[in-house]
Amino acid sequence: MATVLIYRRFPRLSRVTPFSTTAKYKAKSGNSKSEQKKEDNPETANTRTESVATIQLLNPLDYRVLYNPSAYAKTRGASQQHAARSSGQALGDTFTSPDTSQLQHTFSTASSRALPPLRNAPPKPESKPLLKQTTSARLSVAQTKEEAEKEKREMHDSKEDPRMFQKGRPEYRSLSYDRFEPVETLPLEEGDSILCSVAVCKGSQSPGTIADYFRKLSRLPVEHHTALVSNPRFNTLCHCAVRNLGSFSTSDLIDILQACVRLVLPPTHPLLNACENEFCQRVWDMNLDQVLLVADCWRCLERSVPSYLSILFSYANMNWKDLTLARFVQLVYIIGEGRRSPKDLTQKIESMILKYLDSFTLEEVGAVCLGLFKSLSGISDHVMRKIADRVSLQMEDMSTYALVNVLKILRYTRMDHLPLLKELGKVIPARIPATNIQGIMHITLTCSSLHYFDEGIMAAVAMSLPSRVTYCRSKDAAKFLWSFGCLDYEPPNEEEFYSSLIEQMYRKFHEFGKFPEHLLTGLLGLAFVKRFPEELIDYALRDEFVRKTRGSKYELRKDLFTLSKSVEIECPSYQGSRLPPQLSQEITEMVLNFAEQEIYVRHEIVEATSLLESMLGGPEYVKNHMILPHTRSSDLEVHLAMDGHPIPFNFKDPVADKKLKDIGVSLTDDLLTQLIKGRSSSHSPVEVENEARPRSQERGDEARTPHVGDHAALSGGTLITDARLQVEPKLGRSLETPPSLTLNHQPRGVKLALQVSNRNHYCYCSKRLLGLHRLKRRQLQQLGYVVVELPFWEWFPLLKRTRLEKLSYLHYKVFDPALLSRAG
Repeated sequence: MATVLIYRRFPRLSRVTPFSTTAKYKAKSGNSKSEQKKEDNPETANTRTESVATIQLLNPLDYRVLYNPSAYAKTRGASQQHAARSSGQALGDTFTSPDTSQLQHTFSTASSRALPPLRNAPPKPESKPLLKQTTSARLSVAQTKEEAEKEKREMHDSKEDPRMFQKGRPEYRSLSYDRFEPVETLPLEEGDSILCSVAVCKGSQSPGTIADYFRKLSRLPVEHHTALVSNPRFNTLCHCAVRNLGSFSTSDLIDILQACVRLVLPPTHPLLNACENEFCQRVWDMNLDQVLLVADCWRCLERSVPSYLSILFSYANMNWKDLTLARFVQLVYIIGEGRRSPKDLTQKIESMILKYLDSFTLEEVGAVCLGLFKSLSGISDHVMRKIADRVSLQMEDMSTYALVNVLKILRYTRMDHLPLLKELGKVIPARIPATNIQGIMHITLTCSSLHYFDEGIMAAVAMSLPSRVTYCRSKDAAKFLWSFGCLDYEPPNEEEFYSSLIEQMYRKFHEFGKFPEHLLTGLLGLAFVKRFPEELIDYALRDEFVRKTRGSKYELRKDLFTLSKSVEIECPSYQGSRLPPQLSQEITEMVLNFAEQEIYVRHEIVEATSLLESMLGGPEYVKNHMILPHTRSSDLEVHLAMDGHPIPFNFKDPVADKKLKDIGVSLTDDLLTQLIKGRSSSHSPVEVENEARPRSQERGDEARTPHVGDHAALSGGTLITDARLQVEPKLGRSLETPPSLTLNHQPRGVKLALQVSNRNHYCYCSKRLLGLHRLKRRQLQQLGYVVVELPFWEWFPLLKRTRLEKLSYLHYKVFDPALLSRAG
């Protein structure tokens, strides 16, 4: 029996550290991997007679393959096709498919050969025994059924799925349109008769007759609806209805609207325009059930009706006491689907949630949470905690769809509800294989957004994803990469997991023009875990893409900056596009301005800086700044000679200059002797500094020894040195590349980067660093720094203790002998 070898290629991928080979992918060079592919069908794996994928580290090759996004287009379901052809909106919720007619992109790849999918392989010769043919046929049928089930599971009906709660109570029948309600089919002959009558009478029928015609025609077999809507005689009937719109009773008008829903009229149909205007005028004469039913019909028609919704919210506000449980849930559903949050109803909505919370079904709890999330409605921590309390107790009985909706609003409110999160870790892993990709993405994103790491959840996601990755949108793939990178988790199947997602990013390349944030999200997630796909990075740093980011509703400049500088540090062999220097400088200025206002002034950082200055001998021995501005957090930089002496270096800091001017010093004989002996009048301060460094910091040695400094620090006294009194000309702040990133000629020693961390640098309730801060420490080490942690669980409690205790702690951290051994 012949053996079929599966061959897959991966985009060129830089990996900072070597990784081990796996059974499925073998590394040739051990440092990184390369993959380029062009597929005719992304849903299947390619086959080839090679069995080894060669993995290379940023080694561009000179062949080209035309990247054709249309080859990756996914077949859509009927409801999606209808949504695509409709030019209207779903109560303000719009989606426009990207124009791929002109989308072509050329990549450097390892092969220009497109391989056919395995499942479409040509049949074997007919010389097989009949039994083998029969077995093969049955196996094919079984595989087809399995694929159909998989396809069905992955499909998400954004119009019907949120309406599942309506099946839980009979009260919703009068508040919503049920397209699954059985109706008696109208014979085709009777339909033709009605259309003939319309053509003959030409609008002379009564309003009641016209309404009855709509009711009957909407009961024609579904397969004839499209032909009916395009029939000229049906258009005549619609014109008749528009002319008589004011004469219809409210119930007849609602029946006509429901008939339009059943016939799937386009959202911009003239009849619907007229109906919307009429209903806006009639709202105050309708009852609450009718008002909510009409809003539900507009949602089913995917028509945006902002004017009607505004009136509906005012009507509901005026009749709030009439809101039963079902009416309230339906109202919140309409608010969510309309993507509108009426501010004057916020407090009332919260009160109603608390009133009915124990009476809601679990599906209704999910529906309320989804409505709040879609409308971006603010919700108090108290109400969110009450919802989370109930969900954590009944999670086992909750559908995954409803649970995901709760997680969405939990993520939006950033609620750290530990009982719910722990229960999630017990319930969700077993459900992952049966959950569709979008649901899994929201579960994963909730964990990363709340900085909550549960290995059971993340491992289950990682194991399930590779075989289903082709169902990922660009958004899904990016969020998966971000979530795993944010939590700094590399699963057991990391190579398969990451390579499959990077493949999907290439497949969805054509979407990044419209959604640039997805590309940057994915690339940053990869950078956190030391993975750098070259071609995607090259595209993201091109001027063309940078211009596209300016049109995004998100602030993406800082993400571009983080990506660009990370590549500069971690991928020295990278030869692709880079961020323009002027833009880098602008972003650096923006980041540093923010740091001066929000970061450097934090109490825990100011206190550590002040104490270190006192302990080491002055502000020139400590610098509170961002060594790596692209990592968006501060460092306390300290330099030590190999013998343990602190080295002054912070002479150009205007803040230090100001502090020195404000220090009162008594001029004593000893001090005068120090000043005279410690300075040559023929040298400038800068020259003296440069001379002092090669001589093992003679000024520092002259002024103090480690024992003297230690004593001075622990006693709380001050120690005067000539270096401390050296005053440089006051300079403006430089926005150039930080000195740490340029070649310097300091003496052999150790540069410390003290990290005054806080809870937001770590996973929730753990000492596990988040991806961005892991990346920062890794890059500091690559630049020659020794990272010293002042973890919040140690430093924050000390802030309430005595000065001597804090100095003792800092002395222990800075003068740890192990630090000098790491400097070599």
